[in-house]
Amino acid sequence: MGCRSSGRCATSAVPLLPLLVLLLPATALGRGVRGESQQHGPSGTLPRFVEEPVDAYIIKSNPIKLRCQARPALQIFFKCNGEWVHQSQHTSREHTDLGTGLKIREVMINVSRQQVEDFHGPEDYWCLCVAWSHLGTSKSRKASVRIAYLRKNFEQDPQGSEVPLSGMIVLHCRPPDGVPVAQVEWLKNDELLSAGSGDTKGDHRLVISQAHLSDSGNYTCVASNIVAKRRSATAAVAVYVNGGWSSWSDWSACNVRCGRGVHKRSRTCTNPAPLNGGSFCDGASVQKSACMAPCPVDGGWGAWTEWSACGGDCERRRSRECTAPQPKHGGRLCDGVALATDNCTGDLCTQNGKLLRDAKPQGVLENGVGSVGGGGGSDVALYSGLAAGAATVALLIVGVTVYRRSRSDYGVDVIDSSALAGGFQSFNFKTSRQGNSLLIHSSLQPDLSVSRTYTSPMCFHDAMDKELLDPLPDLKIKEDPDFHPQTFPRGLSPDYRAVVVGATLSRGERNLFGPVRSRHKATAVLGHAGGRLVVPNTGVSLLVPVGGIAQDTTWETTVIVNQEDSSSTLGEGSEIFLSPAVTYGPPGLELSCPVVLSMPHCAEAAADHWITRLKRQTQDRKWEEVMCVQEECTSSYCLLEPQRCHVLLERPGRYALVGEPLRPHAAKRLRLAAFGSPDTADPMGFILRVYCVDDTPHAFQEVTAFERAQGGRLLEEPKVLSFRGNALSLQVNIQDVLQMLWNIKPFTTCQEFSFCQVWWGKQRPLQCAFSLERISTSSSSSSSSHLSCKISVRQVQGDEQILQVYTTVQPEAGSRAFKIPLSIRQRISATFDGSNAKGKDWRLLAQKLDVDRNLAYFARHESPASVILSLWEAQQQDSADLDSLASALEEIGRVQSPPGSAGNDVRGSLNSARTAD
Repeated sequence: MGCRSSGRCATSAVPLLPLLVLLLPATALGRGVRGESQQHGPSGTLPRFVEEPVDAYIIKSNPIKLRCQARPALQIFFKCNGEWVHQSQHTSREHTDLGTGLKIREVMINVSRQQVEDFHGPEDYWCLCVAWSHLGTSKSRKASVRIAYLRKNFEQDPQGSEVPLSGMIVLHCRPPDGVPVAQVEWLKNDELLSAGSGDTKGDHRLVISQAHLSDSGNYTCVASNIVAKRRSATAAVAVYVNGGWSSWSDWSACNVRCGRGVHKRSRTCTNPAPLNGGSFCDGASVQKSACMAPCPVDGGWGAWTEWSACGGDCERRRSRECTAPQPKHGGRLCDGVALATDNCTGDLCTQNGKLLRDAKPQGVLENGVGSVGGGGGSDVALYSGLAAGAATVALLIVGVTVYRRSRSDYGVDVIDSSALAGGFQSFNFKTSRQGNSLLIHSSLQPDLSVSRTYTSPMCFHDAMDKELLDPLPDLKIKEDPDFHPQTFPRGLSPDYRAVVVGATLSRGERNLFGPVRSRHKATAVLGHAGGRLVVPNTGVSLLVPVGGIAQDTTWETTVIVNQEDSSSTLGEGSEIFLSPAVTYGPPGLELSCPVVLSMPHCAEAAADHWITRLKRQTQDRKWEEVMCVQEECTSSYCLLEPQRCHVLLERPGRYALVGEPLRPHAAKRLRLAAFGSPDTADPMGFILRVYCVDDTPHAFQEVTAFERAQGGRLLEEPKVLSFRGNALSLQVNIQDVLQMLWNIKPFTTCQEFSFCQVWWGKQRPLQCAFSLERISTSSSSSSSSHLSCKISVRQVQGDEQILQVYTTVQPEAGSRAFKIPLSIRQRISATFDGSNAKGKDWRLLAQKLDVDRNLAYFARHESPASVILSLWEAQQQDSADLDSLASALEEIGRVQSPPGSAGNDVRGSLNSARTAD
C-alpha cells in the first residue's frame, strides 16, 4: 500500500467492473439489477456512507485501522495519497441493518508507521473511500494519518514570583511541541488546581486576578497528549503582606511629677503584621511630646476666726481652714490644728469650771464671818506649788540634754560586706562591741569627731511614698532611748523614726524593694568624704562623690543586686531586662550631687537594633521609665558601654536597664557553661548540665552558687553566644561521646529551649541535663574513667558555640563500689579464721597483705580475716587490684598446700573471678 505496484494493482482491478457490466446480456443484467436493487435499497440512489474514515494518530509503532461503511454499494475501495490501495490489503464484510433489513458493506485497511514515514508530500498522509453502485460512485472525506509525539522540554517554564496581597498572579507556560497539540493543566502543591482558583487563558497562562494568602504555594504546568505527559519546573509563588501600623495607644502619664516633662504613646506593626517577607512599617513606633505636670501645692492655713465668747467651761475658741491655698495635686495638708482653745479667765478657773469670784472661799464660815489670814495662806500655797513644779521640769530637761549629748555618738551598729573594706574612701563609723566580725574594722576605737550619725528612715519623704516599709534585709539599726526627732537630717519629718533592733513590721506592710531573690549585697557607712560601694562578683558598684553627703553626717548605704524575670515583671510587650535589678538606698538618703551607679548588661548594643531605657520600680512593683538612653534627658544621664553602663542618679530606688528590639537582628549575649557531677541515683551514671544565662557576672554567680551546692564542677571555660530576637529556638546537642565507655540515656541527645524561655528568661537559671552511664568493664567499674565529648549550643539559623568537655570521673560509691565477691570473701574468711598448726591462719594473711601491725586488734574480732579483707578493700578502692590479693594467696599456698586443699580452691575461685572481670 502506498507503493507503485499496489497502485497498478488497484488500477487494473477496479476498471474491470464497468467492463463486465457492459458485456453481460440484457436479461442477465436486468435480473442482476433487480436483485441488487432488492438487496441494497430502492433504485436511483448513489452509495451513501454510513461511516467515513476519521483522522488517526500512530502511537509509537502500533498501526492504525481506517474504517468505511456505505449503502447501497457493490464495492468499496480505499485510495491513499491519490493511489488505489491493492484489493488484497482490504478487509471487507457485509451485514444487514436489523432496523431496515438493508445490507451495509464495510471495508477496513491498516496503515503502518513505516508507510507514513516513507511518504513525502506537500501535505499529511491521507486516505479516502470510493464506493460503487449500479448508478455510479461516491467518495468519502479525506482522513489524515499522523505520527503522534510530545517533546520533553517546555518552550517556556513558569517563573516564581512574590506578589502583594490582593495583587495579580500571572504564570506563563508554553508546552512542548507535540502531535496532537498538548493540553495544559495547572497543579498547586502537586494537586490539580480547582476551577475557581484561577483563570487559564488560551495561551496557557494562569491568571489569579486577586491574590490571597492561601494562593501561596508551588505551581507546576502539566502538558499531556495521547503519547505522554510532561511537567514543567516548579514555580514558587509567595503572597506577602506589608506591615501596617496599629492605632496609637493613649498618651502615657507625664514622666515628671512636677513641671515640664515628656509623655509618649506607641503603636505596633501588627495591623497587619509583616508576613512572608513583607516590609516592616515605615516610621517610628513611639511618639513623644512635651507635657506639663501640675506641681503639688501644699496646703496653707487661712486666718483665724475671732475668739468666741467665754463659755461656761472657762474657755473660748477660734478656728481656721486649710484654704490658703488648698492642697492640690498631692500636696501636703496643713500642719497644726484647725481649732484652738484658750482659758478666758486668766487661769482663775476652779476645778468644777466656776470662776473664783463666784466660788465661796474655803475659809469663810457659813454665817459670813471668816478669817482674813486663812485666805492669804491659800494663795501662798498655790504659788509655791507652781514654782516647785517649774523647777522640777527644768531640771529634768537639763538632765535629758546632758544624757543625750553623752550618748549621741554611740547610736548605730553598722554591718558591711567584709570584702568591701578596701574599696571605700575615708569615712566615719561607730562600734558598739569589740570583736564582732560582722562590723567594719570592729577592733578599731570609735571616732568621736562626728557629731551625728543617721540611720535610715524607713519611708520616703516625698508626697507619694509616705508608707512605712520594712528595713533592708539584714540591716541592723539601733535607736537611742533619748533620741530626739530633730537630730534627723534636714528635710525629714520629725515623725519618721528609725526602727529599733529586733523590731519587725507586720506581714501586711510591704518590703521597700519587694521579694529579694538574691543575697548579693554590700553595706557601708559613708560620710562627707564619699566612697565607692562594690558588690563582689557582680560587676555592680555605687560611687558617692566627695561632698555628696553633708558635713558631720553619715548614712548607712546599701546596694542589693537581684535578677529579674522579664515575662512576669515587665508584663506584656517586647521589652526585656538587659541588666540585673540594682537597688541602692536608704530611701531617705539626701545627696547634694548625683551618685554613679555602674551595672553590667548583656545587650549587643547597636544603635539601630535596640531602644534602651532605664527604668525604676514603683511602690506597686511596676516599672516606670526614667529615661531613654538614645534620647536627651535632663533628669538622668546614662553612659552605655559594650558590656556595662554608668548612670547618674539623684534618687534612691531599684533600677534596671531594659531593651526593646527594633528588628530581628537585635541580639543579647548568653554565657554558656558546662558543669558535671556523679548521678546520685545511679552509681554508674554521670550528669552533664549545660547552662545558658545572660552574660552578666551576677547571672553566672547564681549558677556557680547552685552548682557548688550540688557538688558540681566546671568542665570547660564559659563561652559567649549571640542570641538573636528572631523567634527561633536554641538547641543543645551532645556529640562525640566515646561509645566504648559511655552510653547516653534515651531522649537526651538533643534538647531544645523555646525562644521565650531564652529571650524573656522564664526559667532561671536556664539549664538542660544529659544523663550518661558508664559501660561496666573491669577497668571502668572499679577505677576512674575518662569522659570526652562535645556540646554544641546553637540557635536555629543562627550562631553556634562548641563546649569541649574532657574530664576524669572518679570511681563510684555505694553498693556498686569495688569489693571482693561475697562468695570468695566468705571462703577466704572460713579458710584463714580457723587455727592451723603450720601457722597458715589469718596472721599469715595479714602479713602478706602488709597489715600485720597490732595483730591484737584483729584477734579480738570474731572473724579476723574478714576485718583484714575490709581494710584491704579500702586500700584498693582506687586501683581495684584483685591481682595483689591473688598473688598473696598464691604465696601462702606455696608455703605448704596439699592438693585439693581449701586454699587452692580459694585461689582458683579468685583467679576465675579476676578473669571474668
